[in-house]
Amino acid sequence: MERMEKLMDRLPPMDLMRSEKMTLVQLIIPVESAHRAISYLGELGLLQFRDLNAEKSPFQRTFVNQVKRCGEMSRKLRFFKDQISKAGLLSSVHPVVEPDVELEELEIQLAEHEHELIEMNSNSEKLRQTYNELLEFKMVLQKAGGFLVSSNNHAVAEERELSENLYSNDDCVETSLLLEQEMRPADQSGLRFISGIICKSGALRFERMLFRATRGNMLFNQAPAGEEIMDPLSAEMVEKTVFVVHFSGEQARTKVLKICEAFGANCYPIPEDINKQRKITREVLSHLSELVTTLDAGIHHRNKALTSIGYHLTQWMSMVRREKAVYDTLNMLNFDVTKKCLVGEGWCPIFAKTQIQEALQRATFDSNSQVGVIFHVMDAVESPPTYFRTNHFTNAYQEIVDAYGVARYQEANPAVYTVITFPFLFAVMFGDWGHGICLLLGALVLIARESRLSTQKLGSFMEMLFGGRYVLLLMSLFSIYCGLIYNEFFSVPFHIFGGSAYKCRDATCSDARSAGLIKFRDPYPFGVDPSWRGSRTELPFLNSLKMKMSILLGVAQMNLGIILSYFNARFFRSSLDIRYQFVPQMIFLNSLFGYLSLLIVIKWCTGSQADLYHVMIYMFLSPTDDLGDNELFWGQRPLQIVLLLLALVAVPWMLFPKPFILKKLHSERFQGRTYGMLVTSEFDLDVEPDSAWQHHEEFNFSEVFVHQMIHSIEFVLGAVSNTASYLRLWALSLAHSELSTVFYEKVLLLAWGYDNIVIRLVGLAVFAFATAFILLMMETLSAFLHALRLHWVEFQNKFYYGDGYKFKPFSFALITEDDD
Repeated sequence: MERMEKLMDRLPPMDLMRSEKMTLVQLIIPVESAHRAISYLGELGLLQFRDLNAEKSPFQRTFVNQVKRCGEMSRKLRFFKDQISKAGLLSSVHPVVEPDVELEELEIQLAEHEHELIEMNSNSEKLRQTYNELLEFKMVLQKAGGFLVSSNNHAVAEERELSENLYSNDDCVETSLLLEQEMRPADQSGLRFISGIICKSGALRFERMLFRATRGNMLFNQAPAGEEIMDPLSAEMVEKTVFVVHFSGEQARTKVLKICEAFGANCYPIPEDINKQRKITREVLSHLSELVTTLDAGIHHRNKALTSIGYHLTQWMSMVRREKAVYDTLNMLNFDVTKKCLVGEGWCPIFAKTQIQEALQRATFDSNSQVGVIFHVMDAVESPPTYFRTNHFTNAYQEIVDAYGVARYQEANPAVYTVITFPFLFAVMFGDWGHGICLLLGALVLIARESRLSTQKLGSFMEMLFGGRYVLLLMSLFSIYCGLIYNEFFSVPFHIFGGSAYKCRDATCSDARSAGLIKFRDPYPFGVDPSWRGSRTELPFLNSLKMKMSILLGVAQMNLGIILSYFNARFFRSSLDIRYQFVPQMIFLNSLFGYLSLLIVIKWCTGSQADLYHVMIYMFLSPTDDLGDNELFWGQRPLQIVLLLLALVAVPWMLFPKPFILKKLHSERFQGRTYGMLVTSEFDLDVEPDSAWQHHEEFNFSEVFVHQMIHSIEFVLGAVSNTASYLRLWALSLAHSELSTVFYEKVLLLAWGYDNIVIRLVGLAVFAFATAFILLMMETLSAFLHALRLHWVEFQNKFYYGDGYKFKPFSFALITEDDD
């Protein structure tokens, strides 16, 4: 054991295996160099500040006014951005790089630009409103004038008809006189009209409301305006309808005007005289042409101003975001007693201390401060944050692990092994080298366009796919490998590595696929023999192969998890965890399922017909009985008895010793003492990292015992359920293979059997659709989720606590547009 530990100590540390060593540091920064120092630290991005003013509200902090000013500038910049997008202009992709502008100068510039833009928008809105009114007036003159001319002609014709057919009857005379009076517009009791324009969508409701309000005593004429008019509120083109309402009486006029106001209809007065109408129309057209010229000039001037703003917009937004982030960080610092220095605390990786000190020295020099920044390391009580240095390739795998839980500080990182095991277990369920090639092409496209896609704003699905491009790459490569082992190309086997090991028994079975095959030479060199395809024993053979393979892979990965728990215990110097957790867990798992894996390998190597179900069941029920035909090797029965006894001993070994030893050590150490513990001591190195000793809490034996009992029961039951859970590798692999076979045989081959090009093309289209959307999308997602479950539950629960928190340094590179 000592030699092994010495060998382990000589091994170089892995970058990803343990998180970076962190240290708590304190900064004492003079006020005159504080802003520049924080800015340089933001550019470096290796220091996570602690909030020393957590008890204060945002409005009680020192630099609240500066934060408000930055917020106001962000609002103005968003306003400029919206105006540029509404105008259909594009901000400069390559902005003009100008010397750094002071925040006060930028604030003045933005205020001037905003004032100018608001004034231009106001003038433009007024001109647009006037233009819309004149345009509507022109439409009303054109359409409503026609109504009035036709109604006057109709009235004159009726007058003539009544005068020619005048009777001596008094009633008839009275009727004709009444009609004459109503036809005269100048008469106070005659017909009146109101003309105007309304949105086409509300014209029908408007007409109904007028009819009800006047009880049918009105005449409503309408006609489409012929041109669309821009709505000043929504800036959309709206269809309008011109109307003329004829009515009688002052009371009806009041009602009509109120209804027009309620429906947002614009009313325009129109003279009855045709000459006056023509004169007004000419004046309106003249004003419209002048307004069009004025509007075009105003839009050109406004677009020119917006274009000049767009050249600097990206740089200004970046500058304001940085300034706001700096002041937010300064608000996390405290003033010292003299009010001349700011005191800050934060976490940084040990390797970054030199870089941070250099940045602080540069800030002191550039700000011409007489006093330098004091930087010193502090002792920490709480656990440091977790920080792994990743690259484009490893980042996606680290995110998969972090989605379950961020690693505790310095504990073993599962992402090191997930890089290989995750895509491999996916491929075991997705094994088909034809489908794997399709995934590989997609991954290569994403990787080839990496530089362009990384700068674009992608949708949620594409962003997820692009982020996992290297995961997709390895998944596709392993799928090709497993597909070659399964010998499946879109479910079709190929003789890639030579001929089959089987041939027909005689010449009469040349076309037989279910009987008459005999083995005549060495096994197929790589993967599954193509002759198994279509044979009577295809499913039993593949089921047996994949089920046993799933158990072997599961037991191997669970053993890896337990071994990693040993490295965790050894790293944290927890000898109790090694003796009373790692050792009994290894014994229990391998006495049962490690032994099962051994039997599977021996059966494969010897070709034995032993029933492994029978062996494992009667190992528990009748361990002393003779195995008979199920005996795979000499001494199997006594070995089974020994392994069964070891598994039974391992359960109390996990359960009882550790709580009692912790109780004994606690009582020995604190017997007769009333003072508290020191922060660190030699004894702390022998205690597990998650125990109550680390947190200086009072020792509670019942709590420790119950925790250990739950942990032991969970492991014992989990050893069985987790091994069974790995059978999903067999189930999903079988399902994928059978689905591929169904689509190939029942769709493609069936369609190809017809001597009709249309049916063949339809069959090919259905096969391509099923392959793309069911096998390449749904099956990929299904296998991905199952591989995720195997890593999170079956693998990581053996060693991974995942109760840490991420290292989030103050960095300008991490600031996004959402931080505005």
